[in-house]
Amino acid sequence: MSDPYIQQLFADRIGGTGYGKGTEIYKFEKIKRAKKAALAANPNGQIIDMGVGEPDEPPFPDVVDKLYEASKKPGNRGYADNGGDIYKQAAARWMKNVCNVDGINPETQVCHSIGSKAALSILPYAFINPGDVALMTTPGYPVFGTHSKYLGGQVHNIPLLEQNNFLPDLKSIPADVLKRAKTLVINYPNNPTGASATPAFFAEVVEFAKKHNIVVFHDSAYAALVFEGKPLSFLATPGAMDVGVELHSMSKGFNMTGWRLGFVVGNPLIVKAYADVKDNTDSGQYLGIQEACAYCLDHPEQTQKIAAKYSRRMDTLVGVLQKHGFNAKKPKGSFFLYVKCPKAATGKTGQRVAFEKAENFSQWMITENLISTVPWDDAGSYVRFSVTFIAKDEADEKRVIGEIDSRLGANKFEF
Repeated sequence: MSDPYIQQLFADRIGGTGYGKGTEIYKFEKIKRAKKAALAANPNGQIIDMGVGEPDEPPFPDVVDKLYEASKKPGNRGYADNGGDIYKQAAARWMKNVCNVDGINPETQVCHSIGSKAALSILPYAFINPGDVALMTTPGYPVFGTHSKYLGGQVHNIPLLEQNNFLPDLKSIPADVLKRAKTLVINYPNNPTGASATPAFFAEVVEFAKKHNIVVFHDSAYAALVFEGKPLSFLATPGAMDVGVELHSMSKGFNMTGWRLGFVVGNPLIVKAYADVKDNTDSGQYLGIQEACAYCLDHPEQTQKIAAKYSRRMDTLVGVLQKHGFNAKKPKGSFFLYVKCPKAATGKTGQRVAFEKAENFSQWMITENLISTVPWDDAGSYVRFSVTFIAKDEADEKRVIGEIDSRLGANKFEF
């Protein structure tokens, strides 16, 4: 049977006439299939899922109550558009009280987003023309780059390497790339490495942006999940407000992944451009959700409790991994632990298996140990553990970590 005429009409940006005919499988689909096969082979087994990139618990009960109250208000039923003064004002207060960034004008320097992903997909439309270059870091969240390429732009990836504390080497960017570069996306605390930025690095980014006329987008979705002190905001850096904006999210720090809310804050001209494109993209997030989330921003102690839980879990997981030879180091924030893969392992059957890349190791971990992780081969062979595994209390956390210890102990790893 010949292809329907529709096959000839797909845009080149998603594959053109070849759309839907590829055989490549996305890594998360491979993980999903491996987990299904492992459970089929071990019907009484239980997979410890350490690949989930979202919180393991719901929002706090008082937040749910606030949403219920807000949903009963007739004034919240309509389009939110780019409005929602309650949330914008709370965001400005949160930036001051939690991130030490004072003087934010909620009317001109804050606009909500339907989550960080939506904002990262919208922002390229304000800056990227065909032939322009978007500077990204790898490994990393690809959405801004994906949409930049949709628009005819190009992406230059800067590797995040362990010897550079997983910070991008801005000096490594070729001169011909810099001439066409318009934007730089950074993300700290980082997904997937868990690395944190420093004031010195942010100062370098500001200097770099001004020297090369580049706009900076700091994806700060994990900002509040720090294990010591207060979150470090890019906008607290002198001059940062002149060159960029910061993207914040309610998903990770307030257990609200499905609520889909965040905000873009910083340079007023960039915020205005984002809002103008957004106005032609969506009709805003439900005002009841914005009101409940505003309550959260005024109660940062909730995030502190969540971060304390992740810190506790991280301590025990790092200890177990180190016990079995992994070079695991506790990050300063996020819920991700990024560790270099072993070169080979001998399992409980006595068979030695060599790992060509992280994907091979991750698949083996699922099949042989019923432990799910996420592989990253973009800048070395690493796997990402997440401490958002399901556990109902501290005693249950110890049980899960103890089970990980036991399963890893059945193997001999070579590094």
